[in-house]
Amino acid sequence: MYELIQKFIKFGLVGVTGLSVDMSLTYFFKEFIGTNKYVASSIGFAVALTTNFLLNRFWTFGIAGGSDFWVQYLKFWAVGIIGMGLTNALIYYCNERLGIKFYYSKLIAIGIVFFWNFIGNLLFTFH
Repeated sequence: MYELIQKFIKFGLVGVTGLSVDMSLTYFFKEFIGTNKYVASSIGFAVALTTNFLLNRFWTFGIAGGSDFWVQYLKFWAVGIIGMGLTNALIYYCNERLGIKFYYSKLIAIGIVFFWNFIGNLLFTFH
């Protein structure tokens, strides 16, 4: 149980790094480039997903080598794409339906989808 809690905390810390990458790129593409808010959000998410994969693989789950790198990367992306869909759906619901500002909606969505990402990657990607 201690090991699971330790992985959860590490996954959360990596998530904070990913959050800063995600939010920075989302803001840049939405506000400076003028990209559609959902496209901008998806770009931020995709770049953060790759950095999170590397940090989680090496630090959170302690996998330093092996021939399964690309298999795990694709699995991480599979979990992440589902997470991105959930994120965009939650952003839409919070922003368009509940009237919560876009960036607050994105933070809410990230907080909720974090649990999906941890469980999915623990059981599917890095088992």
